[in-house]
Amino acid sequence: MSSPSKRREMDMMKLMMSDYKVETINDGMQEFYVEFNGPKDSLYQGGVWKIRVELPDAYPYKSPSVGFITKIYHPNVDELSGSVCLDVINQTWSPMFDLVNVFETFLPQLLLYPNPSDPLNGEAAALMMRDRPAYEQRVKEYCEKYAKPGEGSEDKSSDEELSEEEYGSDDEDDDDDDDDVAIAGKPDP
Repeated sequence: MSSPSKRREMDMMKLMMSDYKVETINDGMQEFYVEFNGPKDSLYQGGVWKIRVELPDAYPYKSPSVGFITKIYHPNVDELSGSVCLDVINQTWSPMFDLVNVFETFLPQLLLYPNPSDPLNGEAAALMMRDRPAYEQRVKEYCEKYAKPGEGSEDKSSDEELSEEEYGSDDEDDDDDDDDVAIAGKPDP
């Protein structure tokens, strides 16, 4: 079965030649990370996310597994696991598609056109439908906190939790830090 392995190598090279930063896991071509920039004219513009890609043995006949390592606030991305809900990748994958399609078309479309009626993050979907400005603010807060370019955004992964202070703070005011500590409580002696 050398055809899928040759195709895997070709698609990886094509992805790297398209100026994506690719970091292999365990020196193989089946699992790797890709640095993904938020699409222009979206709430995610300016953000940089680390995406984990896993290619099955049957790739390109079977779709790659794609997930956000860097935290992102989006109705169609599971906040804890980073799993992506994207029909083209998960259900309608075709060998005609390649890895560049995933990063130049599928993921940008996902971020540009979230679908709150088919959520993996129910809280984000509900907020998007109920209060669009609050949703947009939360997206921007996540981008600022987790997806800043060049600041080790991969260190802020999907399995980390926001502290009570980080989650609840809607304003940039740091004047009331003492109040936040009082609310959070103090450690036992």
